[in-house]
Amino acid sequence: MDAHGVTQDGAGGAQCAIRATRDEVVPLGESISGILRFAVNSLDLQQQVASDNVANAQTPGYTAEEVSFQQSLDAALASPSPGATAHATEYASSSAPASNGNNVNLTQELTNLERSSLQSQTMVELLNDRQRLVRGAMGGGFT
Repeated sequence: MDAHGVTQDGAGGAQCAIRATRDEVVPLGESISGILRFAVNSLDLQQQVASDNVANAQTPGYTAEEVSFQQSLDAALASPSPGATAHATEYASSSAPASNGNNVNLTQELTNLERSSLQSQTMVELLNDRQRLVRGAMGGGFT
């Protein structure tokens, strides 16, 4: 069985098995930098999953996966609790499979890759800007 729960049967065909979700929990109460790091890490996971899906777009029986973290992050940020946490969860896609049992939507996956890449670049720029502000506030200059 590979990382996506696909096994090969004796005739060379693929069979899918249900795979447990991956759930990463990050406490957000520490700082803006912690929130930005969580977003970057979650977007990285989203890119990895979309890349795996694209690579397996023609694999019979492959079940695409998705990553969810935005709603959890929004809820944690809106929470009055100082110990609020956010979760990045990887799970099997519920999209209907094609005749070969594969449910990868290549157009959607390529769009997801581009969107995640742009969002990740933005978060990294925000982290870098924050570091420059901290250095400047400590007397080290704002460059």
